[in-house]
Amino acid sequence: MIFDPILGMFSTDMGIDLGTCNTLVCVRGQGIVLNEPSVVAVKRGTNRVLQNGNAVGVVAKEMLGKTPGSISAIRPMKDGVIADFDITEAMLSYFIRKVHRRRSLIKPRVVISVPSGITAVEKRAVLNSAERAGARRVYLVDEPMAAAIGAELPVTEPTGSMIVDIGGGTTEVAIISLADISVCESIRVAGDDMDEAIAAHMKRTYNLMIGEQTAERIKIEIGSASPMDQEMTQEVRGRDMISGLPRKTNISSEEVREALKEPVGAIIDCVTRTLEKAEPELAADLVDNGINLAGGGALLRGMDTVLANATGLDVVVAEDPLTCVARGTAVYLENLEIWKDTMESDEDEF
Repeated sequence: MIFDPILGMFSTDMGIDLGTCNTLVCVRGQGIVLNEPSVVAVKRGTNRVLQNGNAVGVVAKEMLGKTPGSISAIRPMKDGVIADFDITEAMLSYFIRKVHRRRSLIKPRVVISVPSGITAVEKRAVLNSAERAGARRVYLVDEPMAAAIGAELPVTEPTGSMIVDIGGGTTEVAIISLADISVCESIRVAGDDMDEAIAAHMKRTYNLMIGEQTAERIKIEIGSASPMDQEMTQEVRGRDMISGLPRKTNISSEEVREALKEPVGAIIDCVTRTLEKAEPELAADLVDNGINLAGGGALLRGMDTVLANATGLDVVVAEDPLTCVARGTAVYLENLEIWKDTMESDEDEF
């Protein structure tokens, strides 16, 4: 649009990491201004957001697994893509309104990160949701590129940089050189699958049903991918599958590590497959440059150790890995005129 540069002076343009578990919003010159769970509470059967549209994010996450029959707490993103179009639109609309204070006349331009392995239909769903939620222009950027830029890797130089972004719904593995992705793998195994593996272990071993928030808490507090110097235990509460009554038990970090073997193994396999596809010169660069970890899954204890053992390369966890993708979208936003031709937008045909 011819007036875009002028309108951009008055709108609060934003970069959005639209994640399965959390949505982060960056604003140019302000950094991350919003970090909330990707959860929406609706009146059951109507898809109408509760509390005048404010039951989104932190408020809604507190309701997960605890709602009465008339309310549903929904996570509208599944495996990094939109699973419920209407709810995603309501969630995006709430976040955009919360950040963009000039609500009436000028709509913001928005840069949104998406998994590299999604289909054209899934991309169109993201574009349409953002437009209907109140964006003037929408640009899509691949998550591994955004994560690499947010981790301050030398992506524009003629050298291989490898990023492993372990999110809530997807794991993105990419080797980047000269401002583009050379090799990329995307699998729908990530943090949510770790939570499910822990919940399945509790059912199988202890006949104890636990909710997703409890499983996530176990993963964060005592979860690990490799043996720890000092193993830990945690008290877990849930519902007995036989008696149907509330019960508590103790679980050790060794058990959690065993439960996480399958999803962690799938991530390691994805990394090794990506390395096997790399050009010899890029592979040679990685001997010096190593692997960089981003995303919430990078915080799992020992994840860097198991990847280093499996690949023989140095593995470094990025500074503040949870916000790497969001910070990357902010860099795209700040250099929109330079980068916009490399991004897909709402003007493209799919």
